[in-house]
Amino acid sequence: MSDDTIRLTTAQAIIRYLNAQFIETAGVRRRLCGGGFGIFGHGNVTCLGEALHDHRATLPLYRGQNEQGMGFAAAAYAKYHLRRRFMFCTASAGPGTANLLTASALAHANRLPMLMLCGDTFLTRLPDPVLQQLEHFGNPALGLNDGFRAVTRYWDRITHPAQVIQSLPSALATMLDPADCGPAFIALPQDVQGWAYDYPVALFEDRTHRIRRQAPDTAEVAEAAALLGRAARPVLIAGGGVQYSGAVAELTAFAEARGIPVIETIAGRANLRDDHPLNIGPVGVTGSDSANAVAAAADVIVSVGSRLQDFTTGSWTAFDRDARLISVNAARHDAGKHLSLPVVGDAKLGLEALDAALPDYRAPEAWTAFAQSERAKWTAYVAGNVAPGNGPKSYAQAIGVVNALCGPRDRVVTAAGGLPAEVTANWRTLDIGTVDVEFGFSCMGYEIAGGWGARIAQAEDEPDADTIVFVGDGSYLLMNSDIYSSVLTRKKLIVLVLDNGGFAVINKLQNNTGNESYNNLFNDTPTIPEPFTVDFAAHAASMGARAVHVDTPEQLGTAFAEAKAADSTSVIVMTVDAYEGWTAQGHTWWEVGTPEVSAHPKVREKHKEIEAARARQRRGV
Repeated sequence: MSDDTIRLTTAQAIIRYLNAQFIETAGVRRRLCGGGFGIFGHGNVTCLGEALHDHRATLPLYRGQNEQGMGFAAAAYAKYHLRRRFMFCTASAGPGTANLLTASALAHANRLPMLMLCGDTFLTRLPDPVLQQLEHFGNPALGLNDGFRAVTRYWDRITHPAQVIQSLPSALATMLDPADCGPAFIALPQDVQGWAYDYPVALFEDRTHRIRRQAPDTAEVAEAAALLGRAARPVLIAGGGVQYSGAVAELTAFAEARGIPVIETIAGRANLRDDHPLNIGPVGVTGSDSANAVAAAADVIVSVGSRLQDFTTGSWTAFDRDARLISVNAARHDAGKHLSLPVVGDAKLGLEALDAALPDYRAPEAWTAFAQSERAKWTAYVAGNVAPGNGPKSYAQAIGVVNALCGPRDRVVTAAGGLPAEVTANWRTLDIGTVDVEFGFSCMGYEIAGGWGARIAQAEDEPDADTIVFVGDGSYLLMNSDIYSSVLTRKKLIVLVLDNGGFAVINKLQNNTGNESYNNLFNDTPTIPEPFTVDFAAHAASMGARAVHVDTPEQLGTAFAEAKAADSTSVIVMTVDAYEGWTAQGHTWWEVGTPEVSAHPKVREKHKEIEAARARQRRGV
């Protein structure tokens, strides 16, 4: 070893490198990696665990209860920090690592940075087959970790300590790239983790990263400006990329200067406050009548930072078939979807460039007035929809109670089932960037684990705000152990468990396509002779949470106020109706597969209806 090298194990080098990485945002320099989530096993405890122990003061390791939950928490942490900071997850070889597959897919679908440092079998193969190894008879190099190739943006297996010098910077570059952002996976064979190498000292010098902003092509901007400048009925779609770019101010200024209505995607909720006069509401399948009316009538649609998934586009029926699309997006893959006129580049720079190319344009006043009148109707509908006593107890009523009592910087988290639709439609945004509805992967189990990760991030910057989790009984039963995590780590959550007796929203879809209720609600599951209700409050209390069951929205309000005043995790349980009380308005058509042939008349009838509606789908312009 010379003066310009240092001898370290592979694991020590990885952790030392991560510890030396910083990021500068708005003039503030912080450590890029906020720490990690880990469950140790024989595949990562002896070597990676040793390295992490020596950096525990600067890279805190949160002990998870389930690897999938760790991944969800890491994704929520990255989302809170707008992809400018990340957490790593470490899991042992075998089933521990396998549990991260779903979380990696969620991060991939949502374009979120997450680093996975996972144990692997021995590179030498001398002890093969080892505990928890999957053997492929014709390919001894193939293992479980190769399954992550499909759900990551960067994948590598370290087969020599020197590879860290190339692999780690490449993984970080991918996770920080606005266009290619997503999870990175590094497989660490158990023997290689402990092998030593003389690393260059320069590798471990502090480095400050900055997020790249890609300027759009001038020709693309000019073409988009010419099209928008002829628009009689323009609309802006605000996607999640607006927040990731830090372009909320630019989007708002652009809309205000032009009088252009703004409609939000699910990922783009909280780009504008609810009371902004140009906020026309959420668009799409889980949207609002107001936004969908504007989308259907628009002749030019400017999508900013959206991947235009089917819940935004109504399976491509939400827009007029002759309307033209302009897509401003850092990712070329997203910018060109459905024959959009692409403006490939950063949302902030793209909006600024488009604004400069449109010095005199303003939307017709009658169009803006139409959009605002539609929004006024929707606001009135939501007010009635969330009012306690408006029919049986419902998701919407619970959302309304909480919304009225929460603080402007409180963060709401939900995912999967019926709650994403109900929160998207009924939640009144009190401040920018305070809503996390995970519907990119629509992943059950994200709610509580994601709330924990979001709270870890929120506690760093906004300790006086709360993280509020909406979860159904189905997702709660799937993954609830991070209630215990939040209690242990003193990262307070307020968890609303809304119990409708099973998978009620899928039961609704089942019924709406002509099928009889079957295997979704506990009462309609033939293999359950005598259904009974889980005591969710008692279960949560057993994990150390303050827990209470309430019978009415009014009692929910009292319990929520007490939870706000408390300094520890609270779980509030309320039973809601499985059949009534759903938000009935605001939905576009959504394509689902239905049987072309069936013995059931109602199924055949619904199939014909769905096939007839397909005629409205855009085929491209």
